[in-house]
Amino acid sequence: MTRWVIAFLVCASGATLLAQVPDAKTIASRVDHHYNSLHSLSVAFSESYEGMGIHRAESGTLLLRKPGRMRWVYSEPKGKLFVLDGKYAYFYTPGDAQAQRINAKQLDDLRSPLRFLLGHTELMKELDGLKASAGTEDGVYVLTGAPKGGAGSGSAHLSRLALSVTADGTIRAMKIEEEDGSTTNFSFTNEVPNSPVTDADFIFRAPQGVTVVEGLPPV
Repeated sequence: MTRWVIAFLVCASGATLLAQVPDAKTIASRVDHHYNSLHSLSVAFSESYEGMGIHRAESGTLLLRKPGRMRWVYSEPKGKLFVLDGKYAYFYTPGDAQAQRINAKQLDDLRSPLRFLLGHTELMKELDGLKASAGTEDGVYVLTGAPKGGAGSGSAHLSRLALSVTADGTIRAMKIEEEDGSTTNFSFTNEVPNSPVTDADFIFRAPQGVTVVEGLPPV
């Protein structure tokens, strides 16, 4: 009799945990609300890339300001910089004689997963087959889905996206899978909503001796 009682309690406990996971629409709405309500943001990031025989690990601080401005300041590798001023995106690696510039609209297509941090999208409209599950940490959920229209449809050949988010809609991590099998993982910590950034923080100033050229989007 005791054995059956224990089995029942275990099953009931599992059912309770499953019931505590909100549905995908609810979680997606929380993410949309969180980022759409901000006018600026600063957050520490770590990034890792695996694919095509390449492994890359980077980290730094990300600044964002609406409308459409980003500044990725890298501490590893030190001096690397990526700036989006709303019209153009600039990418510079220390030691290079040139900094690349591309049209912001082109970047928006090819780096579309990062739009979620700028808060001008709706997850339910952007992703097909959106599903929610419990994350590895208490109070963290995972949203997974595929870009509307399938891989290669203006989303940098994105095949799958997974977002780890808290109950209030804050993105803790992002996993990007591309159709060539490569993956990029971002983790975000120390988020400061409505941080005191200005438009001047998103002006790219080339280091002395560095020329700006038209280039391809960074990968």
